[in-house]
Amino acid sequence: MGDYMKSKILGLVTGFANGFFGAGGGTVLVPGMERLLKVEEHKAHATAIAVILPLSLISALIYTFKTDIPWKTLLWVSIGGIAGGYAGAKILSRFSGKWLHITFGGFMLIAAVKMVI
Repeated sequence: MGDYMKSKILGLVTGFANGFFGAGGGTVLVPGMERLLKVEEHKAHATAIAVILPLSLISALIYTFKTDIPWKTLLWVSIGGIAGGYAGAKILSRFSGKWLHITFGGFMLIAAVKMVI
């Protein structure tokens, strides 16, 4: 299977995860890009950040019509997310590929344990 087809399938799975869970596209996309498409760690993380915006916008539009969104909470969380996203993007280049894997894997393990408990 070529990279073009792998990319389309990875995008489909990532979009589904983001739409179904309301988040999580990056947890699928980053390892998928690294392992399936052989994209270098830093580029995989940066690409995931860029891809998540349109995925989140589409999902948000659909959720907006189906649920009663607490708009004040959305505003404050968005402001925090923008600030955190800026800070994270600025320090991404300071981590080696090995430390990106360790940090990302650690966050995924913590999230998995919290979801199970």
